[in-house]
Amino acid sequence: MEYLEMCTRKNMLSVATGAGAIYLLYKTIRAGLNSPSLSLEPVSIARLAIEPGNFAVKDSGELRKLLVSLSQKQDDYAKSMILHSITRCVYLLESEASACTYEDIRLVASALDDKDKGIKIQALNALKAFAGIRKFKIKIQEFVPKILELVTTIWDTELHIAGLRLLNGLPLPDHTHPLLRRMIPSLMEILQTGSTLTQVQVLKLLSNLSQKEDLLYDIMNCQVHSDFLNLFHASLPGNLLYEMLVFVEKLSEGRLTPQYQSVHWEYNELSLHEALFGEDSRLADRLLSLIIHPEEEVQIQACKVILSLQLCKEEEAKCSRQHVECSYFDEDDNP
Repeated sequence: MEYLEMCTRKNMLSVATGAGAIYLLYKTIRAGLNSPSLSLEPVSIARLAIEPGNFAVKDSGELRKLLVSLSQKQDDYAKSMILHSITRCVYLLESEASACTYEDIRLVASALDDKDKGIKIQALNALKAFAGIRKFKIKIQEFVPKILELVTTIWDTELHIAGLRLLNGLPLPDHTHPLLRRMIPSLMEILQTGSTLTQVQVLKLLSNLSQKEDLLYDIMNCQVHSDFLNLFHASLPGNLLYEMLVFVEKLSEGRLTPQYQSVHWEYNELSLHEALFGEDSRLADRLLSLIIHPEEEVQIQACKVILSLQLCKEEEAKCSRQHVECSYFDEDDNP
């Protein structure tokens, strides 16, 4: 009997504790909803989701309040937190984000010029959120030079990731190619010395650029470290290996295009081309070790690269035979 009473008291205590926790949570959310419009804390998901009407019936006005606050003079901490909250609002409040103007985008982008590195990073993240809305993609393109400048001149992992993610979400128009050409050595350096997450993002960008006919040679002839092929080591993370293999496949495909083959290119002996496709390259050995990699997508991509390299060899042999035949007939035509 005593045991039964003890269990009953214990169960009642649990219920009371649970009810108390729920009540405290309710009070916290209500306090958040009734707080002043400018808060230095990030906008909580609970605050945005507590009333369905914020999404379905009317705008919460939260994003507009944050943008107004951003336009006012703030200290570095407040400015960083406002930008962080803007990013979350853009993702969570799509209708409010879509109602923003180009002036709002300029306001956010102006934070890229701030002296504080953390504010630059938060601005990049906010622009990445806005870039997910179609009408803002073209507008954000005008800030590509500034984004590239930040990525290639400030050596910071978090900034690299934020900037590269943004660049990978934007179309890169032809008029940016001269600037991109100058930045290729810096991007290649980031690939060889950055963190894994940074390497993955820079590889996605380089794979995209390698499909631009006027940039392919600049990438191929870019100088790389002597141990570049270590980036194909089987012990590296699968997502990094996969992006490396995609990059090589794009380069190999580019070499097969008639436009590229119509020119006799000369490469630096320390170039990416020589490391990957030169006579002394050990890439084939690295690829063979990757076709038995534990991750299937790495295996498949390694096989694609091997096939692409074989096609390149056959095409080069074909071109060599044609060149010999042309030389032979030229000699016969001479008296």
